[in-house]
Parts: sequence; structure tokens; C-alpha cells
Amino acid sequence: MKNLKFPSAQTILFIIAGLVTLLTWFIPAGKYDTLSYDSATDKFTRLSLDKEISLDASQVSLDDLNINIPIEKFTNGDIYKPINIPGTYNKLDAKPQNFFDFITSPIKGIIEAADIIFLVLIIGGLIGVLNKSGAFDAAIGQLATVLKGRESLLIVLVTSLVALGGTTFGFAEETIAFFPILIPVFLAAEYDAMVGVASIFLGSAIGTMCSTINPFSTIIASDAAGISWTTGLYGRIFMLLLCLSITVIYIMRYAKRVKNDPTKSLIFDQRHEIAELFALKDSSNINFNWRLKLALFIFTCSFILMIIGVSMLDWWFIEMTTVFLVGAILIGFIIQISEAEFIETFVKGAGDLLGVALIIGIARGVTVLMTDGLISDTLLYYASDITTGMNKGVFAGSMTMIYSGLSFFIPSSSGMAVLTMPIMAPLADTVGVGREVVVNTYQYGLGLFYLINPTGLILASLAVAKINFSKWLKFIMPLFILLIIVTLTVLAVSSYL
Repeated sequence: MKNLKFPSAQTILFIIAGLVTLLTWFIPAGKYDTLSYDSATDKFTRLSLDKEISLDASQVSLDDLNINIPIEKFTNGDIYKPINIPGTYNKLDAKPQNFFDFITSPIKGIIEAADIIFLVLIIGGLIGVLNKSGAFDAAIGQLATVLKGRESLLIVLVTSLVALGGTTFGFAEETIAFFPILIPVFLAAEYDAMVGVASIFLGSAIGTMCSTINPFSTIIASDAAGISWTTGLYGRIFMLLLCLSITVIYIMRYAKRVKNDPTKSLIFDQRHEIAELFALKDSSNINFNWRLKLALFIFTCSFILMIIGVSMLDWWFIEMTTVFLVGAILIGFIIQISEAEFIETFVKGAGDLLGVALIIGIARGVTVLMTDGLISDTLLYYASDITTGMNKGVFAGSMTMIYSGLSFFIPSSSGMAVLTMPIMAPLADTVGVGREVVVNTYQYGLGLFYLINPTGLILASLAVAKINFSKWLKFIMPLFILLIIVTLTVLAVSSYL
């Protein structure tokens, strides 16, 4: 029994894919009609059992379909994905996925997730080129000296800044780029890699869970619920500050314990492997000249430009990936390495993150199985029936748990919003609470399960530092339970206000 090891991230996802394949044989198939807006023709398209119907893009059309959303939300681009139409669920002939569907799902997932996979690989190449120069090692060495005696500030700053990105523009997939960069900084501060992973991942998770002006969750969900995104804003700000404070304190307590006694680290048995993985060169022998400083400046600017582009310029994966590719080329010129050496270094750096990229693709394959098996809408249909007749506090808690469960099958925040909110938001009217309560339960439900959701980003994040999922579960469970209690308490109280 002692020789038994918890499966790798890839194996966990394959097991989940197998279980989902089996579920498609037992969960009835079904689908809602969907409504989408075409800005080119200024028309709605209703898709019903493979039959397309064109409708006038007007408030009358929306009212006729019992969709309580202002027409402007479609025409101005706030709602840009097809939404489910309430009351249109239809049972369909079962479409169980077979063994061939199961074994091809990872390939389909990798193809569907090609955008984020290429982003990860290009970032790996960029980091490889920068590491070749020695600029990164020299900078970390200087930073460790500056932080001497004040290492806890690193946890506060990293977690808070990443959370700020999460709450404002959904900083999630982009955080993959920061793990190989910041984990060596935490190691230099005499923490373990778990502290680095936790500060980055939990910062993003808490920020997106308590999104305030995030267009990919708060705004699109509020629009789909037919309310202003400012409704309930102060409550979400309160939750952000509360949950972030709890999380930072939790990480700092663990970090202090590890710093005082390294054997208390949950990954103490991997210390040599991780140290070798993120091994820093002796920076005392590196001449931190203007070329290395300029290379580091270009590297930093690449991330700043990415954040500005995503939050203000409607950039997405193509633009982000291009920024990092150009950044790598510029750094290559600055540090004056040959073309052949640049290509070799870049490819090796990309290869270092290939395992992370594959995990992302395999996780997307699980979603492919659920979509092709037509079970996602069935789960939504039955989930919407559960809350009938509940009192306010129980309703809020139940909706949070329902959304946590649904997030396993629909991990995309924007996808979850447009698919579920037209169905779930009217349920608030039947129990006498504001629709912002449903928006909040959607955010908090997704955010809580995101901390342990294997079809989310946690497995890819852990893979960067070679940390096993079982170690993460041991680390996160006390915080996970505490956040559940806090969230359900706050929701129950707020539903009566």
C-alpha cells in the first residue's frame, strides 16, 4: 500500500473522461433551443433541434420568448454567445459516447484548446530565451536580497495583484505564464513551491470568484439575468476583501511554518526535484549589464502589454501569443545569440511546458464528451427544478451548490452565464429574492469548486511545479471548507436584506 501513488494529472483527466463517457449512457439526452444575435444582419437566429429560424432583433421578440434581457445587451455586444431559451428543453434520442469517442476526446480537446496551448508553449520559449541570458537569475538574486526579512510581503503582493486582475478582467488562463517565473522567487525567499502556486492560483481564483467588473462573468451574467451589473456590486466587493484576507492569512501561516521548519512542507519529499527544476545559477558571477537589464525590461513589458490588451483592447489569445513571440525575438537580438541557438533555446523552453499544454487539452476533451453526449442541458434542466418552493436562505445556498456541480460540466464562466442565467435568474422571482443573488451564487459556486476542479486550471498549474494533485488537496481542504462556510453564511444573510 505504501508503494501506491496518487495518479498523475493526465491519468486523473483520463479517468474523468471515462466516467463522463459512462454518464452519457445513463443521463438522458436533451437540449434547450438557443438564441444568437448576428450583428451583420441585425437579426436573431433561433436554433431548435437543428432547425434555424430568423427573428427580428427587437425587444418584442425577446419578450415573446420570455427572455427578460434588454435588446441593447445583444446589439452592443455585451451578450455575444448563444443563450438558452427558457421553457424550451426537449428530450432527444440518447447519444451515448462510445470507446472511439473516448479515445479521440483528448485529440479533439487539444484541437479546441489550441489557442491557449500555443500561448503556453510560446511563453515557455520566451522564458527559455530569457533564462539563457542569465538576466532572470541575476534579478531574482537581487530581489531575494531586497526582500530579506520581509518575505511575507511577497505573498501579500502577488496574491493581491493577481486577485485584482481576476476581479477586473478574469485573469485566469494567463496566470499559467507566471508560475515558472514567480516560483523561483518564492524558493529564493526560502518558501516551498506550494506557497508560490497557492499565491498565484488562489489569487486568481478568489479574484474571479468575487468578480466585481469582470466582463467575462459579472457583466455577462448580469446582462443575461436582465439586471445591471452594478446591482449587488458592494456585496461582491465585501466578499472579495473578506475572502482575499482569509486566503492571504492562510497562505502566510503555511509559509511561516515551512520557513521555520522545512520538514513541515507538504512537498518536502520533492524538495530536490523541485530545486533542480527551478535551479538558479550563481548570480554573483553574472554581469548584470545594460543588455540583461533591457532584456528583463522587454520581458516585463510583454506581460504588462498583455494585461492592457486583454483588459482594454479586446485582445485574446492570438494577440497575447504574438506579444510573447515578438518579446522572445527582441530578447534574442538584445542578448546577441545566434539564430540557431535562439531556435534551439526557444524550442527547449517550449518543450518544458509541453506537459502543461497537454493537460489543458485533455481537460477540454472532457467538455467535448459532455457536449457531444448532449447531457449538459439535461443536468441544467433538472437542477433548475430542485429549487422550487425553497425559502430564501436555503435557495441561495442550494443555487451555490448547484452551480458548483454544473461547473464540473461547464467550466467556462462566460459559457455558464449565457447557458444558465436565462433559466436560473427567473427562479429568484419565485422565491422573492433579487436576481443579483442568482448572479452571486453563479460566481461563488464556480469559484469555490474551481479550487479543486480537475477540469479547470489547477492540474495544469500544479504540473508546472511537478506537484501531485493529492498534495494540493491536503493543502487546500481546510481553506476550501472555511470559504464554503463563509460564502454560504454571507449569501444566506444577504438574501434576506
